[in-house]
Amino acid sequence: MDRFYSLNHSSIDFHFRQTPRDFVVEELPLYEMSGEGEHLVLFIRKKGLSTLELVGMIAKHLGIKNKEIGYAGLKDKHAMTKQYISILKKYEEKMDEFEHENVKILSKAYHNNKIRTGHLKGNRFYIKLKKVNPTSAAKIDEALKNISKFGMPNFFGYQRFGNDGDNHILGEKIAKGEKKERNPKIKRLLINAYQSHLFNLWLSRRLEINNLVEKFKPQELEELLNMPNDELTKMKKQKHPFKLINGDIMEHYPHGRLFDFDGSQEDLDRFNDRNISPTGLLCGKKVKTSSDMAGVIEKDFDDEINADGARRYAWVYPVDVEGRFKPVEAHYELNFTLPKGSYATVLLEELAKRKINE
Repeated sequence: MDRFYSLNHSSIDFHFRQTPRDFVVEELPLYEMSGEGEHLVLFIRKKGLSTLELVGMIAKHLGIKNKEIGYAGLKDKHAMTKQYISILKKYEEKMDEFEHENVKILSKAYHNNKIRTGHLKGNRFYIKLKKVNPTSAAKIDEALKNISKFGMPNFFGYQRFGNDGDNHILGEKIAKGEKKERNPKIKRLLINAYQSHLFNLWLSRRLEINNLVEKFKPQELEELLNMPNDELTKMKKQKHPFKLINGDIMEHYPHGRLFDFDGSQEDLDRFNDRNISPTGLLCGKKVKTSSDMAGVIEKDFDDEINADGARRYAWVYPVDVEGRFKPVEAHYELNFTLPKGSYATVLLEELAKRKINE
């Protein structure tokens, strides 16, 4: 799928391969551990293993079921990752005997409850780009300043769609009852891929509209976009690269309640101040959908499926963004923090303005 990007520069040449040496992720916990309770929380460094592979190995060692082990998020296999998992405190002595060449327990603490999916603040990344020349490095510097100032689109990364990038095709058939999948986890994974695919298509369409609004006069776009002149004029005046449209569903950032955008200057100011952010649809049941002009656009990326829907931030704000060019090695090193559910590889694709998994 070709997609639109938010930055204006031409594509940047660099080489990136996701390996434990060049891609490091550290999970940021949602809360401090209490220091007491029936659960043992382990901060673990792993490489060359997915979170589920790690959980399976530990469960086998302890003689328990995988579901008895808690974790906040799934971390990449092709990376060096540091993340928190929890087990019952009674297994501590047995866990002390656990050994694996690609796994190291960095610290442990007691806590009152099991870690559950989503119980994380975000993730801190270290990434190394290779074959970077001075011209490309200067362009990366400028692009990172832009991302630090304005944020970036919150696409789902290629990892969401499986090794061949086509999980959403089977997911659609399962979601519509045309195919069966007995394993509930795989079923959910495939349906989520279909929801994510539609979200990405919608977000790319919104970025395309933003791009056209930036480049052309409202009267030139009325017929092309089938949008009224006054709506286009309002969008044209907005300073932010993501143009809000009447009927967009906003959410307080980094978490909070949903509400409709009605074009007020107050909400535009709050968006510019990073206090609120627009959301996109993950189609399904029991989900709020956009209204007005935003709803007309969203409707093309909605579908009736047998699964619950949700809203997802369309725009997020990387923080503590740092970049260093190493001219002798022709490397560029990046550090940045993203909220949970956002993909570091999407930031890299924003820099490159091309797919990076090919």
